[in-house]
Amino acid sequence: MRPAVGDPLRACPECPGPEYGGAPDCARCRALVDAILTEEWEAFLLREGLEDGPEVAALVVQEPDRHDWRVVDAALERLVCPECGHASGRGPVGCGPCALAHGFRYAAVETDRPGAVPGNEHAVRVNVSVVRRPHGVSAREVLVRRLLLPRLLSGDLPTTARAQAAKDRINGMGLAEIEALFPRMLESPGADLP
Repeated sequence: MRPAVGDPLRACPECPGPEYGGAPDCARCRALVDAILTEEWEAFLLREGLEDGPEVAALVVQEPDRHDWRVVDAALERLVCPECGHASGRGPVGCGPCALAHGFRYAAVETDRPGAVPGNEHAVRVNVSVVRRPHGVSAREVLVRRLLLPRLLSGDLPTTARAQAAKDRINGMGLAEIEALFPRMLESPGADLP
């Protein structure tokens, strides 16, 4: 179940950091991130009285601006790209239909949860998208996005100034140095990163 706003970070029993933050490498964290979409998809089907299937997924994808981003992402997952054969929007870099589908996912609705900092849901969405499609960005970006995801899921959102200062510091660090920050998040969940 997706953490509620204000929930404390919990250690993942299978990787060195907080739950959700080990995706895509940690299988348990990856399953937790995928469940963010699956839970909302199942709730959508129940609310609408629909059966799961590619026909429903195709209808959702045709009108992404009418659905929650998690529903749209889950719908894309249920469709197969005609060019590369991967889940729609998750194919290799250079696959035209997947690039188009990936772009359309950002037309979906983002609603901040009560108690979350305004803009938090957009940040959650972007970070979830990156860790679920890591081949589309640099290893550094995947690492930073997965590092921040647990805090975003609990409702946190750095100010623009904090984010830019952290980005400047992180850009001067190697991947191993950034990775070393990961376990520290459990020790000081409210501290600025890095």
